[in-house]
Amino acid sequence: MLISGFTMVKNAEKLYYPLKESILSILPIVDEYIIALGDCDDDDDTLRMIQEINSPKIKIFNTKWDVKEYAKGSILAYQTDIAKEQCSGKWLFYLQADEVVHEKDLETIVSTCKKYSGDNMIEGLLFRYIHFWGDYNHAFTNNHEWYRNEIRIVRNRPEIHSWRDAQSFRVIPNFTKSKYLEKEGTRKLNVARVNAKIYHYGWVRPPKLMGKKITKFINCYKETTEIISEIEYGPLGRIPLFTDSHPNIMQSKINDFNWSKDLNYSSIRKSNEPIHKHDKLKYRLLSKVERLFFKNGLFTFKNYTLIRK
Repeated sequence: MLISGFTMVKNAEKLYYPLKESILSILPIVDEYIIALGDCDDDDDTLRMIQEINSPKIKIFNTKWDVKEYAKGSILAYQTDIAKEQCSGKWLFYLQADEVVHEKDLETIVSTCKKYSGDNMIEGLLFRYIHFWGDYNHAFTNNHEWYRNEIRIVRNRPEIHSWRDAQSFRVIPNFTKSKYLEKEGTRKLNVARVNAKIYHYGWVRPPKLMGKKITKFINCYKETTEIISEIEYGPLGRIPLFTDSHPNIMQSKINDFNWSKDLNYSSIRKSNEPIHKHDKLKYRLLSKVERLFFKNGLFTFKNYTLIRK
């Protein structure tokens, strides 16, 4: 078995995650797809979403989310590790429930896994990212405040763990649950780049559902009664247009887009709109400088060691 796919998820249906699309996007190239399915709310139908795929490759493991025991977002890393530990492939392909792969990249991904299969120095593969914002026509690819690259394929080794809030992975010898949040005693993975992209749709939701998603996300970090009713995406006229193609599997989701009336497509911020980090003057200038002179970013944290081959 060459590649196992895996993810963790909770309340994907009620929070408008493209989970089904995410799974289907890499299902053709994996031998199994492991899902750690959290204890979803009574009004959520995530299990049905998964079952509708009707694939023998999919294996579901039911889990409980204990945010008190795994604080500051580490519950997400713990749930990711639950799924990872059930994988039997040589390479493990992790997708979060709002991440999708383009069909044009599948062959390249498989060939890259085969290329480095015997090179034990390479512990993971690094993908470029496209972060969509507000709708399916605006996206960030090289802005300072959005991560440009991330590890999404790792070797099946027990010392490799999800880290912090599950954005990435680290080598963590002598693992204990407290080390999800620590740098000391851990090590960055040695990675090679794969010529493929992750299409991140985590910020493409109707404003009210985006508010609910953020509220749930905050609750993974701390106990709070804070409720975000909805989000204002701000002036989309300042966000780069996405002119390439989306993965085919996303077309139905794109056809369902129906909240354009709630978006500001001008370049002028309305009085009630917050200033998001990417729209602050400091970061807009820094992003411009990086695009002109520093292709891989400036003063950005990189949780990997890129082996140039």
